[in-house]
Amino acid sequence: MSRRTAIVTGSTSGIGHDVARRLHADGFNVVITGRDRQRGEKVREELGPNAAFVAQDLTAPGAPAELAAAAIDQYGRLDVVVNNAALDHTGDLLDVPVADVRHLFEVNAIAAIAVLQEGAKRMERGGAIINITSRLASIGVPTMAIYSASKGALKALTAAAAVELAPRNIRVNAVAPGMTRTPLFDTWLNAQADPEQTQRGVVADIPLGRLADPRDVAAAVGFLASEEASYITGVTIPVDGGYTAR
Repeated sequence: MSRRTAIVTGSTSGIGHDVARRLHADGFNVVITGRDRQRGEKVREELGPNAAFVAQDLTAPGAPAELAAAAIDQYGRLDVVVNNAALDHTGDLLDVPVADVRHLFEVNAIAAIAVLQEGAKRMERGGAIINITSRLASIGVPTMAIYSASKGALKALTAAAAVELAPRNIRVNAVAPGMTRTPLFDTWLNAQADPEQTQRGVVADIPLGRLADPRDVAAAVGFLASEEASYITGVTIPVDGGYTAR
């Protein structure tokens, strides 16, 4: 049996990078994608054989179809799609310009829908689609409403797509990370007036008492992509140290 193939969007840094590492270690061909060619080629070189990089802005017309086609051209099959690419956003709800809302939804929801569509069309043997949502798809946090809404859309899509694509033997699930130690988190933390106090406050709200490591999220994705999860579809797995269980 030939190696299975996975696409991981937004995989040139952060959580996506660790997801690509995990799936590659699990025996997948991995198609890395992002807008930064230099970072993408660095990840490809790190992974070595059975990894390819496709530079894409997934909001560009035709880009999701080109990405899915590239996986087929390179490896002859597509089995897993991980929708990880996203933008962060904070801002007072009543002051967020509509143009900013549209842009965020273009990246976090509309592009993800298009990647799901184009990937599913090419899964001739069935497969798995895993959407990376957020704890914020399920809770309210001031200044995060627009981001929450975009991730909430992806959570709702997960359940509906799971039912619709089940006859094609395509499973659709989601992973919802909590606060995760990524370069984006570090940038945010360092911008605070008192980073150490801010981090203590963040950790104090997490029942397990620590931030997530990107590898924690990648482990959940690895499970959902595996045959061990062959009877699981339509669910969102929180990887948040118990934050949303409180």
